[in-house]
Amino acid sequence: MHPGKSSYDVVVVGGGHNALVSAAYLARAGLSVVVLERLGRTGGAAVSVEPFAGQPARLSRYSYLVSLMPEQLMADLGLDIRLASRTTASYTPWTRGERTGGLLVERPEGGATRRSFGDLTGSDEEYAAWQAFYDEVGGLAEAVAPTLMQPLPLERDLRALVDERVWRDVVEQPLGHAITSRFTDDTVRGVVATDALIGTFASMDDPSLIQNRCFLYHLIGNGTGEWRVPIGGMGAVTDALAGAAVEAGAEIVTGAGVSRIDAGPDGAEVTWHDGERDHTLTARRVLAGVAPWVLRILLGEGEDPESKPAGSQLKINFLLDRLPALKSGADPAVAFAGTLHLAEDYTQLERAYADAAAGRVPDPLPGEVYCHSLTDPSILGDRAGSAHTLTYFGLHTPAGIFDADPSARELATQRALASLNAVLAEPIEDCLATDADGRPCLEAKIPQDIERDLAMPGGHIFHGDLEWPWAPHRARLETPAQQWGVQTEHDSVLLCGSGARRGGAVSGLGGHNAAQAVLADL
Repeated sequence: MHPGKSSYDVVVVGGGHNALVSAAYLARAGLSVVVLERLGRTGGAAVSVEPFAGQPARLSRYSYLVSLMPEQLMADLGLDIRLASRTTASYTPWTRGERTGGLLVERPEGGATRRSFGDLTGSDEEYAAWQAFYDEVGGLAEAVAPTLMQPLPLERDLRALVDERVWRDVVEQPLGHAITSRFTDDTVRGVVATDALIGTFASMDDPSLIQNRCFLYHLIGNGTGEWRVPIGGMGAVTDALAGAAVEAGAEIVTGAGVSRIDAGPDGAEVTWHDGERDHTLTARRVLAGVAPWVLRILLGEGEDPESKPAGSQLKINFLLDRLPALKSGADPAVAFAGTLHLAEDYTQLERAYADAAAGRVPDPLPGEVYCHSLTDPSILGDRAGSAHTLTYFGLHTPAGIFDADPSARELATQRALASLNAVLAEPIEDCLATDADGRPCLEAKIPQDIERDLAMPGGHIFHGDLEWPWAPHRARLETPAQQWGVQTEHDSVLLCGSGARRGGAVSGLGGHNAAQAVLADL
């Protein structure tokens, strides 16, 4: 398929979920829009696949939970998307001498959560500290969340709405200080810290505060910070977005790899290829769903190895014939329903960071596990009731480790399995389903795979370090693009992906905000 014409109001480069959000909003507003996607399908990282031959399970291969996508955005676009809450927020197995147990955090928290904290720590003090901290952080989330679909607020205006202590703890000083001063138990500290490390390689004491920004993004979705399971898998989200864009009149062209953007003051020319020859389109505005580092290459600025982002995650997808039993005796249907933390005590996280920074695969390897099929059995097809999916997300596995040593992939995978087996009463290998060729149903993805599959530079799932979701005091906010946090150095080219100021994770915010900037400008 080729575009229906040679000139459009807007050309969207890339067909990820943010790009589709932009296309839907702009087409609904009456603009002519075409989306150019390099791959043979849309969705980017937010897709569902059947990775195991002969098994009908549809796994969310890369992105796996919906975090920040506002209810208002879904309503605006008339999306038929169902997001399910997980009854368990998290479960963290622990061992203290001869004692074993698990720290259970329910959703919503109730008596079992309080008792679980008491069993671990011997009193109610740590749970009281937990409640106080998250109440305060909740106040910050409630102030920030309503601004995400509006022009950027100024930092000073948000700060005036937030308790001074929590602003200092989350925004001004390394998060490790707040965690170690507010909590005393190593396991509890680690549970708090993990939200600062998803897709982010940092110590809790990192002066750059990238861990703080990651932590904030985990807590501001819809004002509650709840990350939900998309019914039907992540592909159901992007299928709905693509449908909304096409229904509104946008064109979507797959197999269209963009190779160059020539930007002028009032418009741009986009060169793309269909596998056989080059084609060009002109547009009043170009929206880039690709990472800013890639965009600079398309704009003719060349590759800059020094500024290339680098991801830091190990993703393993499993299909199981059954859920394994845990050493703690907890019901697997409860423990696996939310986030199951593995080797994520605070001291383990910091030691793992130090190992990885020195070029070593951490041992034990920290990570967390999710069982989406407990919340959404539909993704199992005719294996519903006789199988389960499992997703493992490993921390502190930066791309550089795998660049330096190709054997690190296998070592990291084995250490991930070891971290999981350490809390199980039976090896996870005994629970794995097999595919049509008799091979275990296990698929591992390192940052290099993400880069190869999705052209995300360095396999960085946020397209680069996250930024604060507000405008600094001295920010220039003269143009709509600047006001919405989607500007580039060219007036005719805007960011609409995870690299926008409020991008990152499956939210659609980058797409929404780029569309609003275009509508304010044209």
